Amino acid sequence: MLVFRGFKHPGLASACALTIGNFDGVHRGHQAMLALLRSEAQQRNIPSCVLTFEPHPRDYFAALHHSPDLAPARIGTLRDKLIDLAHCGVDQVVVLPFNALLAAQAPEPFIKDVLVQGLGAKYVLVGDDFRFGAKRAGDYAFLDAAGLAHGFDVARMNSYEVHGLRVSSSAVRDALVAGEMGDAARLLGRPFCISGHVVHGRKLGRTLGFRTINLRFAHWKPAASGIFVVMVHGLADKPVAGVANLGVRPSLDAHDVNGGRVLLETHCLDWPVTLGDDGGYGKIVRVELLHKLHDELKYDGLEALTQGIHRDCDDARAWLSTRI
Repeated sequence: MLVFRGFKHPGLASACALTIGNFDGVHRGHQAMLALLRSEAQQRNIPSCVLTFEPHPRDYFAALHHSPDLAPARIGTLRDKLIDLAHCGVDQVVVLPFNALLAAQAPEPFIKDVLVQGLGAKYVLVGDDFRFGAKRAGDYAFLDAAGLAHGFDVARMNSYEVHGLRVSSSAVRDALVAGEMGDAARLLGRPFCISGHVVHGRKLGRTLGFRTINLRFAHWKPAASGIFVVMVHGLADKPVAGVANLGVRPSLDAHDVNGGRVLLETHCLDWPVTLGDDGGYGKIVRVELLHKLHDELKYDGLEALTQGIHRDCDDARAWLSTRI
């Protein structure tokens, strides 16, 4: 899969079958849409293309109005989105910076400048609630009429449901916020996961007897937070069970080496001996969050923190024992 920042690149295909959206989580509804997109692209002998945005448009407006509550909790990072889109067989992704120029662009110039001249769209597939352009003035009817005028086909896909529940990024967020990891997995079609490079942390865990691997979550507002039973892929030949803290670590100094940013800190219940003490650094791993144990807690001192981690490890082993 080819990834482009913006659409002014020589390697970008001159024509494509296109879908547009934020694709946070790449859930089962997205997956069904992408399967249809690939089929239409193959029939036309052109590549499939996803146009997505970074930051999320609501992130942009939240910052613009100094109202962080307007920003949606983020299911995944851009890295995870691109990985999931590649797994869905998408040929190319265009990541368009959402900025003041794009926010102010009316629907017709967006169609002409981005879809027609920029991407060469011959087929455009959107969801049933699709809106676009400044003040969300453009809708499906507007896009369909523009397709007739500019020579591209337009199609709309209805909502995707699982057991009568509409699958959406909002539904996935709600499940993650509530700690219902099984519900989130059913909506996503897979366990919720976070991937990335293992980075250096404060190295406090090893002094407490709980070495951790750390991943940065590149957004300040993750949909999931707390203490989880996890499975780590990429450290060894087989997945490794662990317990992880996703959040801001309230028991530690906010001015630590990671600058108070959101981290996923994972303690492997059985550290792979082949890695050695520092074998995890720099590796790209995927951590599946399978079950939430509890919210983040603020412990009164390192001794209480150590005891809390012991309890979490015991509870993780107990939960895993019922799944084997």
